Amino acid sequence: MIASINPPRPKPVLNDDHLDQVLGALADRTRRGMLERLSVGPAIVTELAEPFDMSLPAVSKHLKILERAGLVERVKEGRTHLCSMRPEAYENVEAWLRFYRTFWEGTLESLAAFAEGEEGGEV
Repeated sequence: MIASINPPRPKPVLNDDHLDQVLGALADRTRRGMLERLSVGPAIVTELAEPFDMSLPAVSKHLKILERAGLVERVKEGRTHLCSMRPEAYENVEAWLRFYRTFWEGTLESLAAFAEGEEGGEV
């Protein structure tokens, strides 16, 4: 049985609500585009809006979702809103992905070993 080759590992303790918020925020290509721009450095809202065919209020709604997920921080300086990325917000997602990456890599290795054994007549 393949499952017996890899003993179950404990799932990391994660904040599921935060994980839902982050993954939900990342599910939209506009927000991913904004994060890609912010990965270069801080930007004001109008700079973030430039590549997108949408109003500033629509851009602001996207930014609010990114802020709620903890991915972006917005600081008001006079009439200007400066946005920057908060890379520490990705730690929860990284831990989740790392857990499942290890699981799938182990499962695929077990499947390959099983298939190799079957080809050699060992099964």
